Amino acid sequence: MKLDLSPTSWGRVIAVTAAGTAFFIGVAFFVDSFNFPYLSPEAVWRAQLTDILLPLVLGGSFLFFLMWKIRQLAIAQRDLTVVAATDSLTAVLNRGAFSMLVEAYLEQVRKQASANSGALLIIDADHFKSINDRLGHDCGDQALKLIAQTIKDQLRGTDIVGRIGGEEFGVFLPGVDPSQSWLVAESIRRRIREVEFSPGGRSCPLSVTIGGTAFNGPTTYEEIFSAADRRLYAAKSNGRDQVSFDPMVSQQTPPAATITVH
Repeated sequence: MKLDLSPTSWGRVIAVTAAGTAFFIGVAFFVDSFNFPYLSPEAVWRAQLTDILLPLVLGGSFLFFLMWKIRQLAIAQRDLTVVAATDSLTAVLNRGAFSMLVEAYLEQVRKQASANSGALLIIDADHFKSINDRLGHDCGDQALKLIAQTIKDQLRGTDIVGRIGGEEFGVFLPGVDPSQSWLVAESIRRRIREVEFSPGGRSCPLSVTIGGTAFNGPTTYEEIFSAADRRLYAAKSNGRDQVSFDPMVSQQTPPAATITVH
């Protein structure tokens, strides 16, 4: 079994403490070894015992305390990083973290000789302002949480989801083709349509409009976001509660025809 030596693991604390203590003991034995030939067997035994116990008690305790504090700092830093990257309401990535992770993936794609595919979806909650106006902002917050969770339930572990606006979510699907991307988008739309949302006992159906675009080869976040945003605008203009998808294969190949699904 592989030992976890990450900065936040107890394995690292124990491993460094053990290795450091062994080093201190080795140094103590080495220094005292020059005196051993001149000592009686009993004095040698006492010196060896001291060379073991003193580094073990003092050096081991100091190293353990030091590594424990370092572990606490690493955990605090990790938690702060998570908080800084997470939308506090929906528990998905915030806009900055989402765009940064997607751009990092696309940067790797640009560096690779072989083409990589994927897709970006922009998901907009339909008529969300009316939910806030009729039911209050608390109910609107509950609706957003429900939508975010439903989106996450339809995704793989490698997919990225973030809240990129007040009632807008972004989903990045690495390594999928246009047909797979459309299936994911349609699955999200249908599942949200089926969600039971009845604040205060009053039924309030939810729906989303989704604009998406696919890529196959080098591209940038700005390019695929603009393409997906155009499809979202087209779907909203066409009546909402639908998926409008634009397969954009690469920068060198003309895009295929737009697919709009009701």
